[in-house]
Amino acid sequence: MTTSRYDVLGIGNAIVDVIAKAGDDFLVAQGMHKGTMALIDEARAQAIYDAMGPATESSGGSAANTIVGVASFGARAAFVGKVRSDELGGAFAHDIRAANVAFDTKPAQEGPSTARCYIIVTPDGERTMNTYLGAAQDLQPGDIDENAIASAADVYLEGYLWDPPHAKQAFVKAARIAHGAGRRVALTLSDAFCVGRYRAEFLDLIRNGTVDILFANEGELLSLYETADFDAAVKTLRSDATLAVVTRSEKGCVVVTPDKAEAVPAAKIERVVDVTGAGDLFAAGFLVGHSRGRDNATAARLGALAAAEVIQHVGARPLVSLKTLAEQQRLLT
Repeated sequence: MTTSRYDVLGIGNAIVDVIAKAGDDFLVAQGMHKGTMALIDEARAQAIYDAMGPATESSGGSAANTIVGVASFGARAAFVGKVRSDELGGAFAHDIRAANVAFDTKPAQEGPSTARCYIIVTPDGERTMNTYLGAAQDLQPGDIDENAIASAADVYLEGYLWDPPHAKQAFVKAARIAHGAGRRVALTLSDAFCVGRYRAEFLDLIRNGTVDILFANEGELLSLYETADFDAAVKTLRSDATLAVVTRSEKGCVVVTPDKAEAVPAAKIERVVDVTGAGDLFAAGFLVGHSRGRDNATAARLGALAAAEVIQHVGARPLVSLKTLAEQQRLLT
């Protein structure tokens, strides 16, 4: 296997986040299910935007947030995702490149506008997301650069990308190239409703070896196995997955291998402000640790460190150097 050009390359929806604070009554009035992600059309996107209070805009998207986190740890990072050649598309490209992430996907010259996600943050820090996928769902197999995929130690795939058919084909192509080059493939399940739509397909990806590393939160895991019994779900996961990490908010996470399930505590925080990006940044830390040969528990602590940083401020990307934080805690040298 040749030396890798990137530590982690992520493939996902290129989205601009539009974030506003509101109370639970706003969610009720808008018919939103708290703490979930809903796919919406452009008309619904405009209606939500019109109803929202003051908002901040920043480049987002689950896998993109993860890859920015990877770069913040000082690792070599790349992202593949589709935007339109419009104002928001330009903003997305600028932001991710400014974070030291390689981003070479050509923007669409026509078709739907750049994707955006309207995120409502309630006083308890919970986020409720409404996503207009727009140009992001036009990611094609032709957008997958074989050389880039083959030169990444870990290829990270976003579960949300399993919705659009062409993107699904791109996803499978990338996994095939990665394994052909002796690389690892990671998948995040993204959302319990996403799991509900594609449960059988996700299980097949895990069981047939397409996925080497699985990321899920507790709700997604329970949805995957259609059970309310966490321990039973973990037991089944041990027989299905090579390596999986299940996050449990303040309870930390459980690293699952065929041999054991190892609990790793969450990092200490002062106050939860906005949980947007917690899972994304956890995956960043774990992947950085894993790509550098750290043991699973240390990789999970790096993930917990990154998640703790991002939930203590508004926005889904780190505001300080994760590399510096990790070095201060002697998790990276």
